[in-house]
Amino acid sequence: MSQSVDRALTLLDALGDAPLSLEQAASSLGVHKSTALRLLRTLEEHGFARRQPDRRYRIGGRVLSLAHRALEDFDVRQVAAPYLAALNARCGYTVRLAVLHDGEVLYLDEVAGPPGAEPSRIGRRAPVEGTAVGRVLLAGLSADDARAEPELAAVRRRGWAAESREHREPVTCVAAPVAGSGGRTVAACALSAPASEVPPAELARMVPELLCTAEAISLAYGGSPTPRWCENRCGARPAGHASRTSGRASAARRR
Repeated sequence: MSQSVDRALTLLDALGDAPLSLEQAASSLGVHKSTALRLLRTLEEHGFARRQPDRRYRIGGRVLSLAHRALEDFDVRQVAAPYLAALNARCGYTVRLAVLHDGEVLYLDEVAGPPGAEPSRIGRRAPVEGTAVGRVLLAGLSADDARAEPELAAVRRRGWAAESREHREPVTCVAAPVAGSGGRTVAACALSAPASEVPPAELARMVPELLCTAEAISLAYGGSPTPRWCENRCGARPAGHASRTSGRASAARRR
């Protein structure tokens, strides 16, 4: 089995260099054509290879999709890191960054609250149902993909979600979406604290700070400003973003 995996990965790497015929694939592996064909067909079934009209095989769309997702996840974690730390410094609660991965919540990063308050979730997965971050991520899907639930519609309208005893754990959590290009939700930023120490109402008072942070990450990541953050955070209107841009442009012209 390990030999088959090794051969499949070697073949996948070779396909990344250039399209291969069956004969070329077999030669690159040093195996019979029947063995190479089985490997190519398996890769094709899973979307990692694609057979062209000229009967040569090339990299499949699944590889590109995985590469894009991995790069995007890495980028948003890197961009978000200083903002997560700043939010933690302001509020003292645990701050987390999560994405939707293979139908589950995947926690990418975390800045912990008081020592021992909560176990780390970095690298851990959680179901999308029953979690504030899961609802935020589901609500951010396109209209065709989003689940037709009134609760998700409410999250989209409000711009954040709350949960007490998140994922059957004794924590309270509020989460907000991080937007990428085109306004698409790429991650969720969340605040959480032990339910025994911090009631939901107290954590909810930090929502303006959370929205501020999610908006700042979105802008740093290349997203677009939203009215929701300005109105909650400082009372400014969306035009404030434009006026700052205009101000910079005017200053540049004066220089």
